[in-house]
Amino acid sequence: MRNAEIQRKTAETDIVLSLELDGSGKAEIQTGCGFMDHMLTLFARHGRFDLSVTCKGDTLVDDHHTVEDIGISLGQAFAKAIGDKKGIVRYGNMILPMDEALILSAVDISGRGGCYYDLQLPAQKVGTYDTELDQEFWIAFAQNAGITLHIRQLAGRNTHHILEGAFKSAARSLRSAVKIDPECADEIPSTKGML
Repeated sequence: MRNAEIQRKTAETDIVLSLELDGSGKAEIQTGCGFMDHMLTLFARHGRFDLSVTCKGDTLVDDHHTVEDIGISLGQAFAKAIGDKKGIVRYGNMILPMDEALILSAVDISGRGGCYYDLQLPAQKVGTYDTELDQEFWIAFAQNAGITLHIRQLAGRNTHHILEGAFKSAARSLRSAVKIDPECADEIPSTKGML
């Protein structure tokens, strides 16, 4: 089973996270940030990852530390669950429509973490959520997962739809990339012999 458990405790957050890559999309999410709960729930569902996250953060300040540290923890969980990367497809991509929004994502489980983010968000907030935190989440996730991640907006004018489309698209790209390729199950998908 390809799974991981991460515990991260700092002066700003206390996170317990578990991830099963080959799951059914079950989610138990309690982050103290309602919008992040919503995004992680649909991320699990569309990726078919079983995901449990609890976070006690300094949300009286704002949601920044909570969102970024969850990104760090989720990235670490992906890296741990993927392991030596033997047999994985490695690449995945998705162009996902979310009403008027159209979001492209592409991933390479390369071992080289990088986030290339190009979303134009019309609103600074969705409810109480600061929309600039979305980019912080994805940067933290990609760096800690060792994944090259591109997220690009092709269309969209509703901020909620754009952000939701990004989470769904990235989840589906990751779902494709982490799958085991039965034709290459004992191989590292790189001419270098390692990732």
